[in-house]
Amino acid sequence: MDLRMPALRGPRRWIAAAAAVVVLAGAGTWTAVASDGAPAVHRADQVIGTGDGVRIDTSYFTAGSAGRRPAVLLAHGFGGSKQDVRAQAEELARDGYAVLTWSARGFGRSTGKIGLNDPKGEVADASKLIDWLAKRPEVQLDKDGDPRVGVSGASYGGAVSLLAAGHDQRVDAIAPSITYWNLADALFPNGVFKKLWAGIFINSGGGCDKFESRLCEMYERVAESGTPDAKAVDLLAERSPSAVGDRIKVPTLIMQGQSDSLFPLGQADAMAKAIRANGAPVDVDWISGGHDGGDMEVDRLRARVDSWFDRYLKDDKNADTGPAFRVTRTGGVDSTDGAAQLRGASADTYPGLAGGERQVALSGREQEFANPAGASPPGISALPGIGGGGGLAQLSSLGIGVSLDFPGQFARFESKTLTEDMRITGSPTVTVNVKSTTDEAVLFGKVYDVGPGGEQQVLPSQLVTPIRVQTGESGKDVKVTLPAIDHEVREGHRLRLVLASTDLGYASPVAPATYTVSLKGDLAVPTASGVETAAAPLPAWVWWLPLAGAVIALTLLLTGRRRTTVAPAPDAGLAEVPLQITDLSKRYAKSSDRYAVRDLSFRVEKGQVLGLLGPNGAGKTTTLRMLMGLIKPDGGEIRVFGHAIRPGAPVLSRVGAFVEGAGFLPHLSGRDNLDLYWQATGRPAEDAHLDEALEIAGLGDALARAVRTYSQGMRQRLAIAQAMLGLPDLLILDEPTNGLDPPQIREMREVMIRYAEAGRTVIVSSHLLAEVEQTCTHLVVMDRGRLVQAGQVSEIIGSGDTLLVGLAADIDEPLVEKVAALPGVESAARTDDGLLVRLSAPVVTDESAAGATAGAAVTATDVVAAGGEGSAAAARLLVELVRLEVPVASLGPHRRLEDAFLTLIGGSE
Repeated sequence: MDLRMPALRGPRRWIAAAAAVVVLAGAGTWTAVASDGAPAVHRADQVIGTGDGVRIDTSYFTAGSAGRRPAVLLAHGFGGSKQDVRAQAEELARDGYAVLTWSARGFGRSTGKIGLNDPKGEVADASKLIDWLAKRPEVQLDKDGDPRVGVSGASYGGAVSLLAAGHDQRVDAIAPSITYWNLADALFPNGVFKKLWAGIFINSGGGCDKFESRLCEMYERVAESGTPDAKAVDLLAERSPSAVGDRIKVPTLIMQGQSDSLFPLGQADAMAKAIRANGAPVDVDWISGGHDGGDMEVDRLRARVDSWFDRYLKDDKNADTGPAFRVTRTGGVDSTDGAAQLRGASADTYPGLAGGERQVALSGREQEFANPAGASPPGISALPGIGGGGGLAQLSSLGIGVSLDFPGQFARFESKTLTEDMRITGSPTVTVNVKSTTDEAVLFGKVYDVGPGGEQQVLPSQLVTPIRVQTGESGKDVKVTLPAIDHEVREGHRLRLVLASTDLGYASPVAPATYTVSLKGDLAVPTASGVETAAAPLPAWVWWLPLAGAVIALTLLLTGRRRTTVAPAPDAGLAEVPLQITDLSKRYAKSSDRYAVRDLSFRVEKGQVLGLLGPNGAGKTTTLRMLMGLIKPDGGEIRVFGHAIRPGAPVLSRVGAFVEGAGFLPHLSGRDNLDLYWQATGRPAEDAHLDEALEIAGLGDALARAVRTYSQGMRQRLAIAQAMLGLPDLLILDEPTNGLDPPQIREMREVMIRYAEAGRTVIVSSHLLAEVEQTCTHLVVMDRGRLVQAGQVSEIIGSGDTLLVGLAADIDEPLVEKVAALPGVESAARTDDGLLVRLSAPVVTDESAAGATAGAAVTATDVVAAGGEGSAAAARLLVELVRLEVPVASLGPHRRLEDAFLTLIGGSE
């Protein structure tokens, strides 16, 4: 399921021609697609003429025995083609549907200009495809010329499904996802131009030459002025589903993304209300991902679409179509593989965006702030097109704040500390009074979740509401409807309302102005109390490393701009040292005596590949977050190349980072994705060192292919290449081999080694200990927030301090504890191979030890090949083991990192 959106450009002239569809390529090419145990899927590729000179490339899928069946039109997303929905088409065919996919005008092998779902272009094409289905002997008919047909698609394709239902009454059911109801509202919300997204569309569509002239002229006009005019609004509105909303009367399954600054949940809300008002069944599903990245829940959504069509196309009354309302909630990550853990919550009725409102008092005086000349520097919320891993919005759902408001460019108002947890589900609202020295103001409203102590603030889903206000001389009261979200605010947290003058994603007035804002009432917070979560939420301490590529872009944007405190002077003696951490500490809470990290010190030199290891809760993630300047330590110091780390520190431009599961635009090539990312950083193109990064990553000719064709290993290497852009001197990789097979892991290992060979430094956090052993030159092992051991890999696993005791029979835990309590024994832990014992000093034996040795199954001479102090220590240990009646079968040094690690941390996870 492709999830891209449409682009923009002018209307096309409709050339009147034959009303009938012209099949230009005859019967096309039929192909049988085999599947284990499932019926073969037959595919027919054909080019269909629309009668106005445009040729539409299609594929037709059927499976199973002969006989008539319902049909499904499956539409692709913007920038894609029919190939993007092939897998879903085959699944639906096996489930008993005749499925027709096609490449929209201007995409794939179809001809014509992109009309942005022009009723006389793309929408008319959909009707002609329905005409074609009506003539197929496999397709069930409701009457002559009227096939039983559903339409589904995402983003651009989702809008086509809605428009087809509004323009063609033969459509029987639809399932649109992450799409728009009114494109003018989506791109010009409240009269403010969403410039970054609009520019991405034009670029992704291939430039203005690919679009109808009116659309391109409109885009260029609005982009130049920064303000949408009435003609622009009308042009987009007339091509939107809302224009025919009163004619959409078929069962509709609406699936909308929470991580979506392009088509936010408000678009789905308007869609649901309008279609339900027509008397049609409507279910609403808020999914985790969206255009800003995150988990698209593809398998779950495909299954739900299948059931929806079973119910309303096959008339299967037993089909489970799911709840009337469902929302996916993200509570944390799986600490073993980094995957976001999702929970479903549901209700028997759709609550809308204002259900169960609760009044939250805000405090704050009347405040003045500036709209700077040129609207620069801009604040930052979402970064369209470059969301990584789960995207910025996904990071916010995990408690990680990555947004930015510049001092002097915003007003803020805060609630008291919450005395209980509160779940926001919908759109909060607040009324404020706005004044401007220019009689007009453009503001960006947002609500932050502020943690204890005020250090951590999170912008849920990274969403803002833009507002254009004609203030007049005396100001104006404005009701601000903030973005619809589903977000839990925990006890002890506060809500912070911010009204800012700039945002990177939008066009603001370039003329300088001073705005004055005051509160006129409480914050109304929707809680949708009838929505019940299927499982208990994850614990609040589950955090994820916020080092996606988009965060690096954010860090680079901050470089040299933010100076709220005086930074300590650089240490010239550490100028060539990539990382020095000294006595670093971080409490779980300001007043707590519990530490996430305590008194941590270690140093990393140039050319090292350092592995950061530790069990769950060891403090690795907290350490890396402090290293990136994302949270402040309570004590100690971090220096990178001699410079103290703090938010926005210029030296962070020398740091690159990668978090598992980076996201890319699937329809763009690997190279185009990297170019787009680097452009967003605002740094000169020559500083990217793109060719060098690509050579290290080893992607070869694959760079010219669309990312959707990449294997998982290729995507991981592309993500590492993104982190390596600019050839940062310090590269941080968190779980870079997750999801890779052994050959791909070997390739990733070679990438890391090659990068460090040039004198740069790599820090890698991974749970694959065998891989760390082969890749890393040095290790830092942490447990319970403290440093356990640091040094070369060879020293840690081959020092002779760790011995493996082979056992002739299993032993119980009390006996293991006795071994661990022996003088000179640092720790003891059971493994599948026996007992791992770490020695700290020579073992002191009693006078009867020699006699006890006689009863042992083996002797020190038998099991210790090497001489010296290590052999003597092993011999003394053997005596003590026999005295304790441990059934020793063998004894010798053990050199595997996995077992040395277990010994270092005492075997506790």
